[in-house]
Amino acid sequence: MMIVALLYLALGGLYLVVVPLVTYFYLKQRWYVASSFERSFMYFLVFFFFPGLLLFSPFLNFRPKKRQIQA
Repeated sequence: MMIVALLYLALGGLYLVVVPLVTYFYLKQRWYVASSFERSFMYFLVFFFFPGLLLFSPFLNFRPKKRQIQA
């Protein structure tokens, strides 16, 4: 019985913590250079791991940096 509880805890942690963090950093690296197929895959990841991404959204900010305009 304890193995089942540990398995649920491990899978829940993987679904809510580990994969959403990996997804966030993947999106940060590839968002502006992705092909159309890869962008569809990104949308799938966001849809599938939405609860975990929502859990981290108040703490992570990946807005683009301000551009430096040379005058």
